[in-house]
Amino acid sequence: MKIFRYVLFVSLGVACLVTLAMRVFDFQSVSAEDRAAAVGKTSRLPDVLKRAFDSEDPLFEPVPKPGPSDWLAQHHEPGQTYTQYVRSRPNRPDDRRTTLYLLPIGEFDEESSPELSDVTDFAQRFFMMPVKTLPGVSESGLPVTRRDNNGVEQMLTTDILNWLKSRVPQDAYCLLAVTMTDLYPDPKWNYVFGQATLSDRVGVYSFARYTPEFWGETTDAGTKRKVLWRSCSVLAHETGHMFGIRHCVHFHCLMNGANNLEEFDSHPLHLCPVCLRKMHHAKEFDVVKRYRELQGFAEEHQWINDANWLDRRLEGLASD
Repeated sequence: MKIFRYVLFVSLGVACLVTLAMRVFDFQSVSAEDRAAAVGKTSRLPDVLKRAFDSEDPLFEPVPKPGPSDWLAQHHEPGQTYTQYVRSRPNRPDDRRTTLYLLPIGEFDEESSPELSDVTDFAQRFFMMPVKTLPGVSESGLPVTRRDNNGVEQMLTTDILNWLKSRVPQDAYCLLAVTMTDLYPDPKWNYVFGQATLSDRVGVYSFARYTPEFWGETTDAGTKRKVLWRSCSVLAHETGHMFGIRHCVHFHCLMNGANNLEEFDSHPLHLCPVCLRKMHHAKEFDVVKRYRELQGFAEEHQWINDANWLDRRLEGLASD
């Protein structure tokens, strides 16, 4: 069984192992030529897809130079081109495995938790596939190891994954447990945002560290909006890994790694041309319809920057 421990390999990433010695790498920006090569040949595609995967579209920026504690300063990643992605033969939805399932574990407090109906709605628009939220389960009945880590209650991810394996619905592309309880993958680790096993198509993610309350910060009128944005972002990023998409090094992109919450918040909610083409290969969809669906969601939830970006993106795709 192949387990991805996201903090080191395919996740947003906070460096959670206390004794982990970090090496600082010299950041080398990917050239425009290499970004175009990463997208792959598009000459035989319909015009709208040529525009959608255009590496020279000014709406897509190169990866910014990382700070000394940011992901690419601490992790040397070669990246993954579209061609490499296709050759990896990733798991793809098919006629039998059609649906992405979310399973809530534990309590989701109305004041500090994201609305799961909103998270489900966003995921359906982002991945353009059915997303269903299963009835929640109580933590108390789970065969899961727990611990107190400096006053923070945590659950062991590997126990949750083992429990999930036998509960994957027959029509599931994957089953993702979500929780407001903090997680850890091993007694030597401080915490982890999430963990998944791609071969068994199960994963578990915590939204706990994306709330201001977790950090002792005060809430305001924008807190619910921020928590929903962060929750949708981490779900989209981590589920992108379930589709076999590795961290992006070509553009400033949702699939960039992040070592801290500040870096995570600076990442866009959209996929770059390289990662969008990978997602389109995994689950073919109408790219314009997808952007319209996401633009509507962003407007509804007052994600002003995202809504404006999507407006400009739709204008560009509609141009002759």
